Amino acid sequence: MKIETLAVHAGQRIDPATGAVSPPIHLSTTFERDVEGTYSRGFMYTRNNNPNRQALEEGVSAVEGGAAAAAFGSGTGATGAIFQALAPGDHVLAHVDAYYGTSRLLREIFVRWGLQADFVDMSDLSAVKKGLRPNTKLAWMETPSNPLLKIVDLAAAAKVIHEAGALCVCDNTWAPVIQRPFDLGADFILHSTTKYFGGHCDVLGGIVVAKQENDLFQRIRGIQYEGGAVPSPFDCWLILRGMRTLPWRIRAHSENAAKVAQFLSQHPKAERVHYPGLAKHPGHEIAKNQMSMFGGMLSLEVKGGRDPAMKVSTSTKIFTRATSLGGVESLIEHRASIEGPGTQSPEGLLRLSIGLENADDLIEDLDQALR
Repeated sequence: MKIETLAVHAGQRIDPATGAVSPPIHLSTTFERDVEGTYSRGFMYTRNNNPNRQALEEGVSAVEGGAAAAAFGSGTGATGAIFQALAPGDHVLAHVDAYYGTSRLLREIFVRWGLQADFVDMSDLSAVKKGLRPNTKLAWMETPSNPLLKIVDLAAAAKVIHEAGALCVCDNTWAPVIQRPFDLGADFILHSTTKYFGGHCDVLGGIVVAKQENDLFQRIRGIQYEGGAVPSPFDCWLILRGMRTLPWRIRAHSENAAKVAQFLSQHPKAERVHYPGLAKHPGHEIAKNQMSMFGGMLSLEVKGGRDPAMKVSTSTKIFTRATSLGGVESLIEHRASIEGPGTQSPEGLLRLSIGLENADDLIEDLDQALR
């Protein structure tokens, strides 16, 4: 099936009890045993499994082309489960421009717990080769990266990582449907399903998709149950509902972002525009080869630094000043002030999540804010 058809039907079943086309929400935390003490219907306790979570995991796994998936209560919860599945003394090589919450999780929790971690620019293949160690067990890739939209050559990086005996994770939160990490060599895909999968800024979630049900994934699955950071049945229902329109939404996000990026790249108040769809972006050719579109996220560096950038973010009328991304509404935020001390974000940088409004209205709004 083509991706639009798959997104509509993956994980969906007609309710056998009522014939309902929209699946019911199973709020029960516990399920009845058979008379002999078994659970022939497949469910025992919602922390262990739930019909809505099972449907979500099957659906996202099918859309990404994976073998299995494990859903969590947040993207950070899913990320943490991957790192927890490693052992103290294992080495993680991570993208220096990965989502700052991932970097913070590694530095402040898992390095103290016993993992070793190095951060390199994974858009530079030589830096990846240099950063790998004999005890490297996992490489964390993110492309396009957050917030500088650097592009990692997934196929080339995965080849180098596998030759070193390590596994690789791709955080594909910014590019669902339009980028296929498993086809390019990734072993795991991470999504903050809060973003494009949910699509409406009204649900929190995360998911790990495995290309194969290997030992590491079985440990992640164990952590999901034993650690208990699972999403609620209603959250799973909302994310699966959002997935049904995902291919069409991501297409519209991408088309709008391309128009906005092109406008901003020619604006006299713009110091730099980070968007892989622009021909002058340093990762444009790689992105063109591994993405079918360039996504709905871009970053703008305003001339003059922090104060002019902050002024722009407070002057928009359609863009909302808010964290997160992937919703139908357009958002703008000053990343350095969000990330705080140690941020890698330039002081003049604004991150834009381009929504589903008319692109001409978004361009007019940014133009008046910049002026």
